[in-house]
Amino acid sequence: MTSATLPSGTMVPSLGLGTWKMGENARTADQEVESLKRGLDLGMTLIDTAEMYGEGGSEIITGKAIEGRRDDVFLISKVYPYNASYQGVIDACKRSLKRLRTDRLDLYLLHWRGEYDLEETVAGFEELRKAGKIREWGVSNFDVEDMEELMEVPDGGNCAANQVLYNLSRRGIEYDLLPWCQERGIPVMAYSPIEQGRILRNTELIRIAKAYQATPAQLALAFVMRSQNTIAIPKSSDPHRVEENAGAIGLEISSEDWAALDAAFPAPSRKQPLEML
Repeated sequence: MTSATLPSGTMVPSLGLGTWKMGENARTADQEVESLKRGLDLGMTLIDTAEMYGEGGSEIITGKAIEGRRDDVFLISKVYPYNASYQGVIDACKRSLKRLRTDRLDLYLLHWRGEYDLEETVAGFEELRKAGKIREWGVSNFDVEDMEELMEVPDGGNCAANQVLYNLSRRGIEYDLLPWCQERGIPVMAYSPIEQGRILRNTELIRIAKAYQATPAQLALAFVMRSQNTIAIPKSSDPHRVEENAGAIGLEISSEDWAALDAAFPAPSRKQPLEML
């Protein structure tokens, strides 16, 4: 398993497990738990969830999946913007910990910007960190201007990661946000790294993947992870698909084939608004 490094020096897997849309249907809950467990078995020991996902249902699923192996997992959750006041962050974290059945998070993210000042949110994060409820904190869906503003508030420089939408068909962050984070050693976490499957029918992606006896999904994930200090967090409720995703690790693609993929999915030539799902 390849790894990314947080500013603190903590190393985490470059390929993790997303949980968006998990915990929404009781009929699929057992399979979702098994999918996460299979990912952990394969070394994908970073799990990303949020209080928003299934209104806490995803955290419950995650808690079941990590039972008995919490110390092997790098666990991430996210707080709603409307809970991001100083006290709101602290209270939301406690609720998440209860659903996850653990005493701490490894990384706690602000899901996106809301009405509360960043200074207040960061103060709540720092209080949680001092109390041992979280090890580190970060943000999600922050563009360059947001990150620069964050760096100006007290303790804002303690930001450990930025999670954003990034995949072959949504490369806007490569123009400015990705290099900005890389220069400062802040990992970028890519959610929806295969665009929820929509890019997998692209003929050029299929052609190149076949040349390496890989699947289009594996190649798409390898693309995300080829950038310095990036983390892909695909979500799958199918254990077999999780196994397929794990096969993205170790793919060695030639510069010619990367160039062909770049031609099929062009990099940005100018600043683009940060995309979100």
